[in-house]
Amino acid sequence: MIRNPILPGFNPDPSICRVGEDYYIATSTFEWYPGVQIHHSRDLVNWTLVRRPLERASQLDMRGNPDSCGIWAPCLSHADGLFWLVYTDVKRFDGNFKDAHNYIVTSPTIEGEWSDPVYINSSGFDPSLFHDDDGRRWFLNMQWNHRTESYGGAPKHPAFDGILLQEWDPKARALKGPVRNIFAGSPLGLVEGPHLFKRNGWYYLTTAEGGTGYEHAVTMARSRAIEGPYEMHPQTHLITSKDHPNAVLQRAGHGQYVETPAGEAYHTHLCGRPLPPHRRCTLGRETAIQKCIWEDDWLYLVQGGVVPDVDVPAPTGAESIEKPTRIERTFDKPSLPPEFQWLRTPHPERLFSLAERPGHLRLFGRESIGSWFEHSLVARRQEHHSFRTETVVEFEPDTYQQVAGLTHYYNRHKFHAVVVTLYEKLGRVVTIFSCAGDFPHGRMSFPAESGVSVPDGSIHLAMEIRDNDLQFFWRGGGSNDWVALGPMLDAGVISDEGGRGEHGSFTGAFAGIFAFDTSGRAKPADFGHFVYEVLK
Repeated sequence: MIRNPILPGFNPDPSICRVGEDYYIATSTFEWYPGVQIHHSRDLVNWTLVRRPLERASQLDMRGNPDSCGIWAPCLSHADGLFWLVYTDVKRFDGNFKDAHNYIVTSPTIEGEWSDPVYINSSGFDPSLFHDDDGRRWFLNMQWNHRTESYGGAPKHPAFDGILLQEWDPKARALKGPVRNIFAGSPLGLVEGPHLFKRNGWYYLTTAEGGTGYEHAVTMARSRAIEGPYEMHPQTHLITSKDHPNAVLQRAGHGQYVETPAGEAYHTHLCGRPLPPHRRCTLGRETAIQKCIWEDDWLYLVQGGVVPDVDVPAPTGAESIEKPTRIERTFDKPSLPPEFQWLRTPHPERLFSLAERPGHLRLFGRESIGSWFEHSLVARRQEHHSFRTETVVEFEPDTYQQVAGLTHYYNRHKFHAVVVTLYEKLGRVVTIFSCAGDFPHGRMSFPAESGVSVPDGSIHLAMEIRDNDLQFFWRGGGSNDWVALGPMLDAGVISDEGGRGEHGSFTGAFAGIFAFDTSGRAKPADFGHFVYEVLK
């Protein structure tokens, strides 16, 4: 069986591509660098992160991109011996405008170096590239209409102004011919995330609708001609949980069709797993997949209805491989462990070094936590509702403007952190910084007040998250005993729904280490290891 979600934690907008017996899924990374996650599988059951292709300044620079902007909804495809990746870099979120720029990059292999981007257009986000069987290529994206009261956090239907189609000329590396608006969507509205495929002479268009919250859906339509008109699926929606609040997989929508070599049909989709009592998805939007069947040239879920299943029939012979419940990472290699990312900048050498002190990750204190430009934060996704992280830091601040620590982080308005810093009356201390969803101001609170004086030497920091509850710990001076610091905090606010609400942010919770130095002297902090452990 396939156990959903197949990509737990922040992995939204899954675009799936099969080449021979290899499957690849590309997901959105928003402001996290490098851009786009690509996972690989041979059986649709077991998945491994193999590449983040947008990795240099000539491909992607997101300094200044607001929270939840950056890379939206990549589409991965394969044709003529090349992998093709199209994506949006969104530069604005609030207000009427999005400033969404669309690009194409290519590579002969997933693992190899990808090309510099070719600019396509900026008429809307969620681009897709379709390779027709006559050799022509077609570019799709949703069209954004700024002439409505469509502000971030409260999307309005008229802003999502249909799906555009235009031919792409790979020789000229440009769009050509008329721009056609081929699909206005269903009455649910907010049409986006288009993907085309062809079967039995039909062009099938799947789109995402209903926004990224609990009304989300995969909508399906078909036409004999690529430019339409498109008729709606008999059920309108192929996959949705919008009318089923007790379904385990909520917020189901935005995915893509794939067939196995044997012709079995599957469709990916994003989903969320809310925690009671607030229905907050602390793991963000995750990737799931559903087994499908064809009836009368329409696609349906194999279990019937539209509600996605947690357990799904796998292709013949596929078996799940047990994943470790405790991962300890040391920093003795020339690159970061594969699950770690940083924010926005293509110049990570200004943020951290793995060479300056062998066996340690040295973070250089840059701008404040939550900066949109240079923020020294290295983090991994939260993949479980209950987990523990540990790290050890060597850090000697000489002013309260110098801070290093461990954080549960979503964005500048949603984070908790246990930190080492300086307090004039107490000397070096451990204390807590917290911003529990204070949008738009981002004001912090200090649940441990001035903190606790700590002995000289390295300081061990830890946090335990059990569903909606977070507790910080520390130890030092050679002691093996962990000491709880501060009160229990609300971990559930570190979620899409926390603070601003479900349509106001689209990423997910991370656990990571960080440093800042607002004096401008780039005070370094040396971290010795990072542990991520699943709690029962």
